[in-house]
Amino acid sequence: MTAVFRPYATALITGGGSGIGFAVAQLCRSHGMNLILVDIHAENLAYAHTILGDTPTAKTLTHVMDVGDLASWEYLSRKVGETFPNGVDLLMLNAGASFKPRSPEMPWGDPEYFQKTFSTNIMGVVNGLSVFIPVVTASADEPRAIILTGSKQGITNPPGKNPAYNASKSAVKSLAEHLSHDLLPNKNVSTHLLVPGWTYTSMTGNTGVEPDAKRPTGAWLPEQVAGYLYDKMGKGEFYIICPDDEVSESLDRARIAWAMGDIIERRPALSRWNSMWKDVAAKWIERDAEVKRKS
Repeated sequence: MTAVFRPYATALITGGGSGIGFAVAQLCRSHGMNLILVDIHAENLAYAHTILGDTPTAKTLTHVMDVGDLASWEYLSRKVGETFPNGVDLLMLNAGASFKPRSPEMPWGDPEYFQKTFSTNIMGVVNGLSVFIPVVTASADEPRAIILTGSKQGITNPPGKNPAYNASKSAVKSLAEHLSHDLLPNKNVSTHLLVPGWTYTSMTGNTGVEPDAKRPTGAWLPEQVAGYLYDKMGKGEFYIICPDDEVSESLDRARIAWAMGDIIERRPALSRWNSMWKDVAAKWIERDAEVKRKS
């Protein structure tokens, strides 16, 4: 539903000070939209505002906030209502964080690590939805949209030293699916789950608003993700699973199919990384990706 990208409409984007959030903000501004950029990093928001600023027909409001704090969301809602009385047309809950446990070898003994991750990645989404769904759905006479940013780690769940992040993004996927179903009766509001591929953002090395020359070979830039999002929204797709320059769409689909197959085929959990199954998994995924590529 790309009709949501239109002049005078208003977009609220968390994690909007850099990375994918900022790239989507640039996309919105290119269509003449007002912007509400939320981020916990004041310096990123300040720099983003110098780039986007205000135009004769579009405003940019920045707000420093911890998305895990419900009271801050309620304050933001009042502030948005005063500045943009027509409401929010595009709500993108994109803020995400990845923390390291005190002991990478034993994350299960660090509940604070889980709490911090869930506060941003899950409650940041829940808080945003609880406060702004009424705003987005109220008087939605023109197209509106809600975008939740997930992760491939929340789908295939690769083992490693960050189970909290995987679990949090799995929850975001579930929330997005429920939300999409619940909003089906409202034909003017679409829901989308954005799942980036390998993207050069602050979580993978880039620390500023604009990616620098150190981008690793294979990684996409945030604006590529924003462009892919725009294209798939135009096709009405809910699951927007981005490739990158290293992993194709067909390979992603094959990996996801194998992961879901663990349940159906009664294989061990995470069999793709199981020493007894990983060679079988690799061959199956390679074959299935080739079939999907040709289909």
